[in-house]
Amino acid sequence: MTEQPDLPTSPFDRPDILDIPPAVRRMRERGPVSRFRTMVGDEAWMVTRFAEARRLFLDPRLTRSHPDPENAPRVTHSALLDGSDWEYEDYQAEYDNEAAMRALLAKSFSARRMAALRPRIEALVDDLLTAMAEHGPPVDLVDALARPLPTLVICELLGVPHDERERFQKWSEQGADPMDARGSRAAMGSLFASMGELVERKRADPAEDVLSDLAAACEAGVLDAFSAGAMASGLLFAGNATTVVVIQWGALHLLTNPDQWDALRRDPSLLASAVEEILRRRMSGGEALAHYAGADIEIGGVTIKAGDAVVMNLIGANHDPRAFERPDRFDISRSPNPHLAFGHGRHLCVGRNLARVELRVVFGRLVERFPTLRLAVPVDRLRPNNNPVVGGLRELPATW
Repeated sequence: MTEQPDLPTSPFDRPDILDIPPAVRRMRERGPVSRFRTMVGDEAWMVTRFAEARRLFLDPRLTRSHPDPENAPRVTHSALLDGSDWEYEDYQAEYDNEAAMRALLAKSFSARRMAALRPRIEALVDDLLTAMAEHGPPVDLVDALARPLPTLVICELLGVPHDERERFQKWSEQGADPMDARGSRAAMGSLFASMGELVERKRADPAEDVLSDLAAACEAGVLDAFSAGAMASGLLFAGNATTVVVIQWGALHLLTNPDQWDALRRDPSLLASAVEEILRRRMSGGEALAHYAGADIEIGGVTIKAGDAVVMNLIGANHDPRAFERPDRFDISRSPNPHLAFGHGRHLCVGRNLARVELRVVFGRLVERFPTLRLAVPVDRLRPNNNPVVGGLRELPATW
């Protein structure tokens, strides 16, 4: 068998945390699709170029389920992200089910719902930034802002009671553990069950929130309680862990590029494009999400066989010089910016509008209220979060 590179146990397996891993660069230059061995020890394919990643996202044969779950290659042991336990008759059945779920959630993530939620997001951000100011410098931007905000926002949208948010967040984090299969499954079982119970409570006492939308679908016979709980659990994780990491990377990129920080401070109209560049330049998280070939797929000069695992390396794709001019430069005025941070096609993230609203509020308020914000330690002293499922930083000390 040809020697295959290992997926690093840390997404920060690189000399510079603001650079993409050298192994990803080498794989991308050798070809758009490469074989590698996952942290579990199974063989899989990694896509590192933009055009091929975009094409695969549009291919209906790329699935999240596996036709033979018992023998599916795994990327991690995380029960939350591993699709090998999802079983459908064929990839068309998965597509039909996914389309139905997206139609169901269209109301939950509508422009009207996001507009209604924005004042609440602004209030939550202002509260956290006020606490930062009262604490005084230095502060850890991870603990002070990046970690608490997404949990507050997604639970607000879902309709999770305040006193239950801490345990739901804990289960979500445990479910993403890439190495503890038993603990991950136990956490997700608890999360699914508790979310299902909340959905049942919303059937009797609905409100303007996602859990109430799911409860209405259960009432109409469109969903069962377990499926509703599973959907809510997935939304909780996606709206929490991923946004935590993007806020960290966005703050770090802005603080290590003072010319871009100053440009955003002087011209708030750059906020929308700044958020898109922050999304493109996210340097960790997502590399461990498994997809599967529902049938043989010819792409990039290779044949991905039916049942093979596929990982979309979005760091590589979003820094592909074939698609982006000077891709390693952080440029908040970049246009166009067709990044794949939210996926593409049928794999497009349903919560992308929420993420964009949240990020625009965070960075707009941060630059406005802390115009002299800067790193409190050298970049080479920052410590990575070694969980390759979510990535990010352990802390991000800042001062002003």
